[in-house]
Amino acid sequence: MMCTAKKCGIRFQPPAIILIYENEMKEKSRQRIMPVRNFSKFSDCSRAAEQLKNNPRHKNYLEQVPLRQLEKLFSFLRGYLWGQSLAETMEQFKRETTIDPEEDLNKLDDKELAKRKSIMDELFEKNQKKKDDPNFVYDIEVEFPQDEQLQSCGWDTESADEF
Repeated sequence: MMCTAKKCGIRFQPPAIILIYENEMKEKSRQRIMPVRNFSKFSDCSRAAEQLKNNPRHKNYLEQVPLRQLEKLFSFLRGYLWGQSLAETMEQFKRETTIDPEEDLNKLDDKELAKRKSIMDELFEKNQKKKDDPNFVYDIEVEFPQDEQLQSCGWDTESADEF
């Protein structure tokens, strides 16, 4: 069955993911309610989103819905279960999904580092100029001004004899 996802949302009571899609054969808009089971305030949102997306009953319908969007919906549900308001949950999600340029990524554990890298990859893909873009230029040459004195680091001045 071919379907095109139009909207995806969440219902808090009872917890469910709601998908509004268009059936391409009949060209009708339909609504699919996918109940969220075994999800608590301690659950992992990314794991729950992957399980729902890979569920054989919902796989065809959720093909076009990005995994990041499902994770966001599950984080809203988790915030609701913790008793947070929607604004608080949105602020928390925004903090978790933005990269602080001053943050030292060397101090993060592997899971958090992988999460930050996926966010950076997603941002790169979003901002990348592709061949199909109207403003795409193949070979851009940029000259940087050499008027200023370049700052040197300590490792630049060491001699090659030390090796």
